[in-house]
Amino acid sequence: MAFLCVPPASALALPTPKDITAFLDLECFKTNSYQPPAVALTLRHINPVLANLPTETVTLGPRQQLCVPVAKNNQNPPSPAIDFIKYIDLSCYRISGTTVTTGLVLSHLNPLFQTLPRTQISMNTPQQLCVPVVKNNVFPPAEILSLVRHIDLKCYGITPNTSLNQQLSLRQLNPVLTPIIPTHGAQVLYARQLCVPVQKAGDVIPDEVLKIVRWIDLEKFDLSTPALPSVSLTLRHINPVLAGLPIEQAVLSGASQLALPVAKNGNFPPG
Repeated sequence: MAFLCVPPASALALPTPKDITAFLDLECFKTNSYQPPAVALTLRHINPVLANLPTETVTLGPRQQLCVPVAKNNQNPPSPAIDFIKYIDLSCYRISGTTVTTGLVLSHLNPLFQTLPRTQISMNTPQQLCVPVVKNNVFPPAEILSLVRHIDLKCYGITPNTSLNQQLSLRQLNPVLTPIIPTHGAQVLYARQLCVPVQKAGDVIPDEVLKIVRWIDLEKFDLSTPALPSVSLTLRHINPVLAGLPIEQAVLSGASQLALPVAKNGNFPPG
């Protein structure tokens, strides 16, 4: 007799690429500078639009930012996307690399901004690599960790630096920061970077996870906010390739940018 393997009732379904990308907004805080061990990483583009760009080896430079999940205005990401989004914390390190000068047309994905016109940009020189971490040893459930640990974004400088000129209210989603950083106003200003998904050599991404993380494209804008509390955290790397790096101490000293989800050249995440 054949038996059907049924997952436990508590198992969390993976979100669609559309749901997780449309509601993935990250507020990026300046941190004290920290130089991790000088690890060389070979990065491969995994988004279909950029698949023709070459693989590149970079070295992690100083940490510059910690980008943490927020909700805009009174918006709540849908379930199950919210369960994953609230654990997407990315620590961003300076890198250098080859200028690619790639022209792209960007469309906003979040429902609040979908009516904004598309913008034409040039993606130029890599400036940062943003990699997944957990704060203060607060790990997500295993099924969430299995996705968020594979989100690596390579951030390129872009031109032109046009202003979004939008006023928002931002609310923290991660449980470590919700009791500390209050809901606050923010003025979204000039576009500075496009952060696109890459895979590090040695990181084996499961197919069902790759189908989601390959669609995470975030455009970073300068941000003006009122003074926010200084926050001291410990950061632990969770990507398999970097899991052996030392635990880091980080002090957040004010929000500097907001990363908003976009699609490139009309290639929208499925779902």
